[in-house]
Amino acid sequence: MYQDSMIESSLRKEIRLLHAQICQALADPKRIALLYTLEKGTQCVTDLAEALDVPQPTISYHLKVLRERGMAVAEQEGTTVYYSLADHRIIEALDLLRAMLADILAQQADLMRGAETSEQPSGEGAANGG
Repeated sequence: MYQDSMIESSLRKEIRLLHAQICQALADPKRIALLYTLEKGTQCVTDLAEALDVPQPTISYHLKVLRERGMAVAEQEGTTVYYSLADHRIIEALDLLRAMLADILAQQADLMRGAETSEQPSGEGAANGG
């Protein structure tokens, strides 16, 4: 029983660590753009650099991070290395986060509009000298 508890605790810690590593990989906008570009299909570094208008060494670095986190895979064909998504569910997760962020931005915009209208003097009070 105690050993099972220790294994569960260790497993939970490992999952939290992996979760943090995935989130760290998603912390850079270039890597998110790379993932969305890879969603369209397998591509080489040259094509990715051109599509994102980012230098090849930068693309290579970010692909390395994504590969290390298990989010992208590389396959060599001759002298060219092609990259693809390791799991398409990462796009579903990114889309879910984008939808959540859009909702938050919409709520903030509504709050700002509400604050602006409450700060404007009413026509009647201003005409009567307040």
